[in-house]
Parts: sequence; structure tokens; C-alpha cells
Amino acid sequence: MEDTDRDLLPEGLEDRLPHGAAVAARVTRSAVDVMESHGYDRVQPPSIEFEKSLASRMEGVRPRRMFRFVDPVSLRTLALRSDMTPQVGRIAATSLAVAARPLRLCYAGQVVTIKGDGLDPAREHLQLGAELIGSDSVAAAAEIVAMAIEALKAAGAQGVSVDFTLPDLVDTLAEKALPLAPGAIEAVRRELDAKDAGGLVEAGGDAYLPLLYAIGPFETAIERLAAIDAGGALASRIKGLREIAGRVSGLARVTLDPSERHGFEYQSWFGFTIYAEGVPGALGRGGTYRILTKDAGQDEAAIGFSLYPDPLIDALAAAEPRRDTLFLPLGHDPEVAARLRAIGWRTVAALSDADDAKALGCTHRLDQGEAAAL
Repeated sequence: MEDTDRDLLPEGLEDRLPHGAAVAARVTRSAVDVMESHGYDRVQPPSIEFEKSLASRMEGVRPRRMFRFVDPVSLRTLALRSDMTPQVGRIAATSLAVAARPLRLCYAGQVVTIKGDGLDPAREHLQLGAELIGSDSVAAAAEIVAMAIEALKAAGAQGVSVDFTLPDLVDTLAEKALPLAPGAIEAVRRELDAKDAGGLVEAGGDAYLPLLYAIGPFETAIERLAAIDAGGALASRIKGLREIAGRVSGLARVTLDPSERHGFEYQSWFGFTIYAEGVPGALGRGGTYRILTKDAGQDEAAIGFSLYPDPLIDALAAAEPRRDTLFLPLGHDPEVAARLRAIGWRTVAALSDADDAKALGCTHRLDQGEAAAL
């Protein structure tokens, strides 16, 4: 029987063709250059690790999202990474455990999940990011948010906006200010995340209803959050949010949704989501978290962000004209060609008389030592 599907790719995976691949390389380089300019050293972890290492470094990491298989050498379960953040946490807790803190690291690479999220069927994504390890202070958070905005703008994003959240908000309030039965905490979190007032009341979270209205442009929403009588339980967080917003004022539009939980499975007191005009969905997330160290029961504060720029790359590639390319006929002067490449020309050299400049995507032809438009 004829094999008719040997060239098909699995669902959710696709090739990035030349123009898109060039844009992807430029986006990656631009974003990483910003991170390195702020003192973040790049690391490059392997794409496959022991499942236990990937799943146990941080709370909230979901092994079920990972492709897993048995290593024929060690006979232990391996996993293909679905998120590079835990890998950076492992590096910080092991190979760089004695490095001075705060430790600044950045990364870029592909990640893969078993299935896509929601309406997005893609299972492979480019992930770019940075982690500041050893501090989750307001100053550290402000640095990370500002750098995420700068990196995204350098990559080509326009109209950047940032949405702040407090991932541990329900736990903080339930502890004393707005107590909840232990069994109700998860339900209240879920209904707040769904913005369902009726469901929130049914879950026993009547006192949490004002949080549904502390949403929107930052200056308005933070005042509504501050008006909630929580016995001072939120005072330090509100103060921190104001300071972070002040740091990025003018760099991006800032909004607040204090009870947002989706995508913040392992963040602690602060989280943020970043968007750009003309690009569907979120382009990245970040926030504070804890890294489990080599010492049992110990952990280390950290904050970072991850950008997933594939939608931005697609938008830029669709809007960007093809780069000018110079056709070099047979017998051309190689020194002239080298000079033109040195000033920015992209060249394609003829290999035979049959080569057609236009068919090869060229926009110009080398004629008597000069570039002539086709």
C-alpha cells in the first residue's frame, strides 16, 4: 500500500519557512540583546531532562503537559521541556548555587506541549525570557516588567500593554481578613478567575465580590482595590503595585486584574501579562515565584518573565516586504560582490546560465559593478 502521509507533520506542529524563519531569528536576537544589555547572562539548557527534575523544581509545574518517555540508558522517565523556567531554576540551584545573588539569567529556545491551549492548536512555541534569582522585591519586579516591555518593543511590537495581578490574593485574604473554609478556597479562586458573581456567592465568597470590580485601567482599579476593607492585609501589595506601575509609566499601558489566576500556576505575590496591538492573545507572562534548592525544605525567591512571540513573528512576517536581493551573474567580480555585502546587500550568485534572477527572488542584478533594479 502506498505511503501517502509520510510528509505530514503531527497536529500542532509546523515548519517555519524562509521569510518567517528570518523574522524569528531577528526577533530572538533583538529580545536577547536587550536582556544581555541589562546584565542577564544567557544559558542554554537541554531540551530533554529527567521528568522528576522538571516537575519538582517549582510548585504548579504540570507534568501532564509534557511528552514523557523512558530513557533506554538510565531506565528513568525523561520529559521534553514544556517550559524553560524550571530548567533555569535548576541551573541556579545547582551549577550556579554559589554564584553571587541576585543572579540574572536569560534564555531562548523551543518548548513543546502534549496539546495546545484553548483555541490555539499549536504544540511547539518559541520561548524567550529572563529570570532574576535571589530577590522578589518590588525593585526586582519593576526591573523585570520594564525589561520585558523593552524586549518586546525591540522585537517589533507596537502598543504594548501590561496587566498586573496578585496570584496569591485569595490565600492572603482567606488567612485572616476575609476567612474562608479550607474547602472553599479553590472554588472562590475559580469563580473569581471566571468573573462569575453568582458562582462566587454560591461558593461562599460573598465578601470577595468587590474584587470583581477592581479591574481595568491601573489608576482606577488600584483605588477600588485599596477601598476594600481587608484590615491592612493588602497594604504592602498595593504599595508595591503602585511602585511598579510608576516605574513603567509611559513605557506601556498598565491595567489591573488582581484576581486573575490563569497562567500563574507557580507565581507568588505578583504576576503580569503582556500584550501588543495587532497581535491576538497574550505575548508573555511573568511574576514572582520560589525555586526549590538542593537543601530539603529550602527555597529561593525569584522573579522572571517568558515571552512567546510566535504570533508577533507571524504578524511581522506578513506585513514585512521581502528583503532586496542582488543577483550576481556568472563571471562577476567577487571583490565587488564582497563590497556590496559589506554595506548590507544580500546576494545570490548564478551557478549556470539557466539561473533566472526573478525566479530566484532577486530584486536587483549586478551590472557593471552596480546594483540595477530588475
